Parts: sequence; structure tokens; C-alpha cells
Amino acid sequence: MGRAVSALARPGDVVVLAGDLGAGKTAFVQGFGQGLGVTDRITSPTFTLVHVYDGGRLPVHHLDVYRLEQLSEAVDLGLAEMLDDGGVVLIEWGDAITPVLPHDYLEVRLTFGDGDDDRALAVRSVGQSWAGRLDHLHAALTPWVET
Repeated sequence: MGRAVSALARPGDVVVLAGDLGAGKTAFVQGFGQGLGVTDRITSPTFTLVHVYDGGRLPVHHLDVYRLEQLSEAVDLGLAEMLDDGGVVLIEWGDAITPVLPHDYLEVRLTFGDGDDDRALAVRSVGQSWAGRLDHLHAALTPWVET
């Protein structure tokens, strides 16, 4: 699913990843990076807070804000600078810092399904940037839609 969403990514996009521990946020970023052509191994930046992956169609800034204790710490990460380099920013646990995010982002919420390996994904556009791509986004995710 991450790979499918990455096909619609544009420079300056922000993707907020939300969901319980182990729901698949890092796996989503791995697919997203692969879809952009990133060949480096994508790992969770839980302790380093930020990983940057170059070499694909767009630079990927992968953040994990789980360990941040205050919103001011999120501001100190330099999100504005990351967006200025023409890349995309994917933020695990990003729903915890929405007050300091740009006004445009895509929220991807991952939840556990009925089976051990089942996941449900819900997407929501905040602002105009992703709103204009929602039809294409839904079409890209159609292979995973259960009827």
C-alpha cells in the first residue's frame, strides 16, 4: 500500500502515520520508499528520530516522534527545512504533533484486523494538497479494498 501511495507523492508532501504499536507504520514507509526507488534498507528511526533516504525519485525524510515529550521538540526537528529540499516527509506517530504540522498532509491510519497479519488502512486528507489527489489515491488502493 505504501508503494501505491508513493506513486502520487509530490515534493513537499507530508504523510502522517498513525496507529497502534506494531500496526505497520514502518512497513508502510518501507513500501513507500521502495515505490520511490529508494534502495537503502529503511528502518524505524525510533531512537534517532529522523532518517533520510536519497537516491529515489524524491528524498524521503522518515521521522518517528513517539519519544518526544513536548510539541516544541517537534519544531526543533527542522520540518520546514526538510520540506524545502523537495522531498517527502513521513512521520510515524505524527497524529501526536498535528498542531505543529503544515496545513496540508495526508493521514494514514493503520489498525489491526481480524487475523494476525490483517491490517485496515484509512486515509484522510487535511488541507488542499492531497484533497485533489484523493480520487487517484482511492483508485491506487482499490486492490486492497474488501467488498
